[in-house]
Amino acid sequence: MTENAPQQKTDLPGAWDPAAEEAPMYDRWVAAGYFTADASSEKPPFSIVLPPPNVTGSLHMGHALNHTLMDAMSRRRRMQGYEVLWLPGMDHAGIATQNVVERQLAGEGLSRHDLGREKFVERVWEWKAEYGGKILGQMKRLGDGVDWSRERFTMDENLSQAVQTVFKNFFDAGLIYRAERIINWCPRCQTALSDIEVDHSEDDGELVSIRYGEGDNAIVVATTRAETMLGDTAVAVHPDDERYAHLVGTEVELPLTGRKIPIVADKHVDPEFGTGAVKVTPAHDPNDFEIGRRHDLPMLTIMNERAEITAKGPFEGLDRFEARPAIVAALREQGRIVAEKRPYVHAVGHCSRCDTVVEPRLSLQWWVKVEELARAAGDAVRDGRTKIHPAELEKRYFDWVDNMHDWTISRQLWWGHRIPVWYGPDDQVVCVGPDEQPPSGEGWTQDPDVLDTWFSSGLWPMSTLGWPSQTDDLAKFYPTSVLSTGYDILFFWVVRMMMFGVQEMHGVQPFDHVYLHGLIRDAQGKKMSKSRGNVLDPLEWMDAYGADATRFTLARGANPGADMALADEWAAGSRNFCTKLWNASKFAMMNGADASGELPAAGELTEADRWILGRLSALVSEVDGLFEDFQFAKVAGALYQFTWNELCDWYLELAKVQLYGGDSARVAATRSVLGHVLDTVLRLLHPFIPFVTEKLWLALTGGESLVIAAWPTAPAGYADAVADARIADVQKLVTEIRRFRADQGLKPGQKVATRLSGAGFAEVAGHEEAVRSLVRLTAETPEFAVSASLEVALAGGVAVVELDLSGTVDVAAERKRLQKDLGVAQKELAQTEGKLGNESFIAKAPEQVIEKIKTRRATAAADIERIEARLAALPAS
Repeated sequence: MTENAPQQKTDLPGAWDPAAEEAPMYDRWVAAGYFTADASSEKPPFSIVLPPPNVTGSLHMGHALNHTLMDAMSRRRRMQGYEVLWLPGMDHAGIATQNVVERQLAGEGLSRHDLGREKFVERVWEWKAEYGGKILGQMKRLGDGVDWSRERFTMDENLSQAVQTVFKNFFDAGLIYRAERIINWCPRCQTALSDIEVDHSEDDGELVSIRYGEGDNAIVVATTRAETMLGDTAVAVHPDDERYAHLVGTEVELPLTGRKIPIVADKHVDPEFGTGAVKVTPAHDPNDFEIGRRHDLPMLTIMNERAEITAKGPFEGLDRFEARPAIVAALREQGRIVAEKRPYVHAVGHCSRCDTVVEPRLSLQWWVKVEELARAAGDAVRDGRTKIHPAELEKRYFDWVDNMHDWTISRQLWWGHRIPVWYGPDDQVVCVGPDEQPPSGEGWTQDPDVLDTWFSSGLWPMSTLGWPSQTDDLAKFYPTSVLSTGYDILFFWVVRMMMFGVQEMHGVQPFDHVYLHGLIRDAQGKKMSKSRGNVLDPLEWMDAYGADATRFTLARGANPGADMALADEWAAGSRNFCTKLWNASKFAMMNGADASGELPAAGELTEADRWILGRLSALVSEVDGLFEDFQFAKVAGALYQFTWNELCDWYLELAKVQLYGGDSARVAATRSVLGHVLDTVLRLLHPFIPFVTEKLWLALTGGESLVIAAWPTAPAGYADAVADARIADVQKLVTEIRRFRADQGLKPGQKVATRLSGAGFAEVAGHEEAVRSLVRLTAETPEFAVSASLEVALAGGVAVVELDLSGTVDVAAERKRLQKDLGVAQKELAQTEGKLGNESFIAKAPEQVIEKIKTRRATAAADIERIEARLAALPAS
């Protein structure tokens, strides 16, 4: 066999350079219009809307994961012949954006009130134009194949029209109303908050037990928020709690105020918690609010919007956290503090934007009546119009939609969609639709609040396609095919889109499938946070490893609904994979890999060729099935295993023998198989690693772009059980010889004269040249003398491998190494036998410990036998 390959020229550089290649390649794709959807196309539609990132946002690992998966789905469908629309855009992010601009103003010594509402909103638009949306550029770096011609923003004119239309429709249908309820209030941001805008943490606080009343009529309550007692309007006990039965219906004096408050019986009270009696502050606690409604209690607001005490008395004007110790001190002075526990760890809500402790507060707000809407959203999943993946997360979805409370949609901000309601001089209330003129004249004012950001983003699948107008995009691409998002916003965003879509689109769901991925954690499974210093930045990964490696790392960990652990070394491993693919592809092309023609018939191919084509066929089928089931990690794993192990480590090595053998027909067939396999693998990998595969595929095929190439089909007619068995035997034989060589201390590249024989070898004798090439075995010479041997059990019997190690091993050094290993094994055997021979130890030790020691003894004994055999086989020094 000659060592010289039939080399050909290739335009590929020596190594893949992501930094130089990725950005120009992406710009070419966009300029060519590959990502621009055609609503008039006859192709079947596939549509995804991008979960709109905040205009203030930057690409983080959660984004990178979701974008990678959406891009993979979109690229595959495009290759399969679908008309693909992946629609991008951004959310105006009311609180976050207003906070950013207000901080900017504060640096100038100004507040939004100094500018006034109109000028402030102009300033926000200016900020957006200059600084907002940097995440869009970062999406391009990742390779997002989105249709930039359809980019949307939740404050765009059409999207604002959709918001106003829905508000008007809901208002007219009685699904929107205005009422006083308990809401989450941020004293810093000065607005109501949705549940998703509240982060809960376990904080150190205090639990104070306070005695209300005197003597036999006294009752003790416990609280973590002593300052709210100024707003108590009752004490509540369970109706079946006999300890307090005599007090129900009586009154007790509220300390520090002189007010009398009733003692009421309510089933909400847990008689097992604390003293079984609770203070009731309806205006400052959601549970107390419900008790207050049931018992028609007064609702006293004792704090203003800045969380300062407004109740008349010595505490008036104090901040809530100043008032708390002052009130406890006053109660202690009166002898009313029964017990104090510090620290007392309990859950506390914080504003997600500024970390201020949220204050439950009675407030007049606008609400959506959700019962009917939520039921319809639940039915869409129950009857299969929308399928959730993984299916086990359906229960969480139903837990939300079946137990929803009315949704507060008004925010006390200036940036956002202003509520389209006007109030007249005689208490008139007029809701104005997008095509209607608001009332005018003296005394008419518009509601100052704006809508919750989730109200507009809840319309995203419809509004981005042109609704409420009946556009071509809406007709072609609604309902969207897939929604991909994290399970953590299943309730906050997904449910809202389902409610709005089903309601406004007359029962048609906004998406056919909901794929829910998990959250990203560090290598130890801990949540990433700046305080822990364990945050991984996808932009830094792309700088260090390239976009493809970043994407492939994320895809390999994307099991449906499961959290993902990440570490830098995994990205380095993905970069190594890209390098392996590059080098293998370059080798194949330099050796004439040809993807231009039809594959030869199975009868014209070698067993190695038929084996790799059979494996390729199984791979294509496996990848298709897993993609349809949203099993992205398994898709990536299957592609990795095939590419690295079966193609690079085995077939390329077997193909070398066929390429270098001199038979022109065999060389041509091998080149055809190699080209076909490489072409198919590059197509299959493209959705995950689009850049490097594009570069390689263009070099291999000379085609226009892999982005618009056809998705591969499984090659038929090449499955061959005999070939599979033979190659499996070759792999086993090679693996065992490699292991034996390592045990003998041979260097990987060291050639050894060897005799191959036995019934098992006879079955794979047709692959002898490949076996010898793969494990550096030369033919026996006239001076051949067996100095080491092994037997390998193959399907057809035992293969005997006899080696002449004379002159290849430093016998003295090898004997010294083996004797050292023998000493270690003998010491281990002695220790384990000593323990097993100790009756006292055996009597006391757990059974699993004894079994572990027995296993160690058996291993040591086997090691001794193996090492002694190798020592005996060494030639005399």
